[in-house]
Amino acid sequence: MAKIKQICEEKLKPKIEQNGYDLVDVSYVKENGGMSLIFTIDNENGVGIDDCEKMSKILDPLLDEINPTDDSPYTLVVSSPGLDRPLKSDRDLKRNLEKEVDVNLFSKIDGRKAFTGILKSFDDKNVTIEENEKLYSFARDKIASIKLVIKF
Repeated sequence: MAKIKQICEEKLKPKIEQNGYDLVDVSYVKENGGMSLIFTIDNENGVGIDDCEKMSKILDPLLDEINPTDDSPYTLVVSSPGLDRPLKSDRDLKRNLEKEVDVNLFSKIDGRKAFTGILKSFDDKNVTIEENEKLYSFARDKIASIKLVIKF
């Protein structure tokens, strides 16, 4: 299954990016009694149903060509990541600089595993937020998840 994901990312990410979207994730999972090949896409303006339909029509014939599942049947799904998705890539973090995020850690720091603050910076090793006028820098490999704070 990891091979299917890798093939799809390598072969189809450039085509997705050419059409103005970011490839957030590819997964191949059992759903509703069959297998689903799920492409999660995003862009700076968000992704709607028309965007998903457009990319589905572009990806479908390409998937027929590259045949990542070796003729095993699957359902193609193209979806948006949703507002509450974890921020994983540098692109996600860059897009959300100066926005409020929740950072959840695998282990406690200062007696806490959860922090909420403004995303100030990041690099390959660390993510820094400002919470109550105090800067906290977390090693990326110690972070369980980072999500946008959603206020209604």
